Amino acid sequence: MPAVCQTKNSMTQPLVGMDLADLREALGPSQPGYRAKQIYEAIYRGQASEFVQISTLPARLRDDLAERHALGLPEVAQLYQSADGTRRYLLRLDDGRTVETVLMPEGERDTICISSQVGCPVDCKFCMTALMGLERSLTAGEIVGQVLLVARENQLRHDGGRLNIVMMGQGEPLLNLANVVKATRILLDPGGFALSPRRITVSTAGIVPKIAELGREPVRPKLAISLNASTEESRQEIMPITRKYHLKDLMDACRAYPLRPWEKLTFEYVLLKGVNDTDGDARRVLRLLANLNAKVNLIALNPGPGIPFETPDRERVESFQQIVRRGLPCFVRKPRGLDIYAACGQLKRWSRPPGLPAR
Repeated sequence: MPAVCQTKNSMTQPLVGMDLADLREALGPSQPGYRAKQIYEAIYRGQASEFVQISTLPARLRDDLAERHALGLPEVAQLYQSADGTRRYLLRLDDGRTVETVLMPEGERDTICISSQVGCPVDCKFCMTALMGLERSLTAGEIVGQVLLVARENQLRHDGGRLNIVMMGQGEPLLNLANVVKATRILLDPGGFALSPRRITVSTAGIVPKIAELGREPVRPKLAISLNASTEESRQEIMPITRKYHLKDLMDACRAYPLRPWEKLTFEYVLLKGVNDTDGDARRVLRLLANLNAKVNLIALNPGPGIPFETPDRERVESFQQIVRRGLPCFVRKPRGLDIYAACGQLKRWSRPPGLPAR
């Protein structure tokens, strides 16, 4: 069952994050089984934000639910709006901690970048989230709740729409795998949020045994690997997790990963000026990923306070891309929300980033 949360009146179990079996158990034997399905559909498909909105239930049952349970959506502590349309949500959880979620609209496509932990334990040297350390992992409900809140606030479609979910916010998702997988099942369930399996991606710094564990899940997101270096030595310097899970072992895990017929592995590569951005690095990346069904996303470093690296010049990024493109699809990810510290690697739970006015 989901974790219990503290409200001002009592200890309650939030409904967001419960699957059908959890809801049946929460309702108890006195209620017919179809009531759990009505609640499940109202929360995830109907995106109800209050019990009164679950109109399929008798008023007495709605009142009873409100007495015994919280719905469990996070609260918007602060919202920052970028000049490019990106929105960074600072969300307050039931225990008072805060976490970040980013909405990136682009034409007909919307992407919600969600967090899996409060902070992060992995300590990548180019990422501001790493400066926070880890406070705790999120529950399945807190992961799903980010999607529900942002989708409702922005009237985003998931049925037949082009909504993408990326677990690339705060945290290392594979170190919270049970809750990530449960949240994924709810988000992909046709009776729940009904997202397409092609539209949800989880990113890992390379937790090798968990990659294999994820691959055994019958319902799972797409997998992205944060690579960021072309040699073991270089990767150890900027991603200390490599000292535990070596680059060779990571590549072995990627080769063994069971891709679905329509699926590619994604490799993300943050380019750091003078560190990992040479033509030689690009050629080594190409050799490293040879014979993998994969694509590469390049990210020129998004700078921030406390990060001891610089962003490479555009020409250097383009040269790197052209070399990798000789053997693999390779794209340069456009930075979004730089002016509000919402871009990749910038999430540090700022309540007011340097130089940024609050709304």
